[in-house]
Amino acid sequence: MEKTNGRIDESILVCVHYGPNGERLIKRGCKIANMLGCPLYILTVDTKPFDEMDAEKSFYLERWKQLAEENNVTDFIIKDREKRPVAKVITDVAREKHVTQIVLGQTAQSRWEQITKGSLINTLLHDIPFVDLHIISVTRYIRNENGQFQRGCRAYLSKEDEHFRLTFKHSNTVDYEGIFFKEQGTDFDNGIFKFMKDREMFKVRVTEGIVKELKKVDMNVDYEHESKS
Repeated sequence: MEKTNGRIDESILVCVHYGPNGERLIKRGCKIANMLGCPLYILTVDTKPFDEMDAEKSFYLERWKQLAEENNVTDFIIKDREKRPVAKVITDVAREKHVTQIVLGQTAQSRWEQITKGSLINTLLHDIPFVDLHIISVTRYIRNENGQFQRGCRAYLSKEDEHFRLTFKHSNTVDYEGIFFKEQGTDFDNGIFKFMKDREMFKVRVTEGIVKELKKVDMNVDYEHESKS
């Protein structure tokens, strides 16, 4: 059931897909909606049923729902088993909800991709020219200066002496549940563990399956140099 906010002359729609940037887009939409005092909608689209999504997708979806509740979002719209083009779905939702502004992310797209697949943004500009688009530059995966992490998988942290051990099976000793992003080019469980702690998103470093402390990782620092120091 929808919640109603103040103004009806403006309405914001945030479009999110799976990845670490969805939260950033939602927060940007919330900021705009709060400034205008208007309704805010969040839309996510997938061709597959949501009951078949993997651990990483499930984690992001749960986080987005939490953000929606915390920020009094008018409606969180989930479109699964969707066979229509994404642009068509966004256009229909925008018209149904009388949306005036859309927030979405733009990943790097080559000229050949634009020709063969078309540009989502250009399609939206053509189909709903009455809507303002806020394009936020994003990346598709968690990255650091030295490369890219592998696709995330469901994992857990269990307290062990003065540190936490990373595991991939749930048990009664689990302290935190989240997503593990393994660093490329390593045979060990080195990477980043992403989870919720005290209603806040944390990313902590994992070295050979061990988290020494629940200290947030700065993804802008030299990851490889830090892990060896």
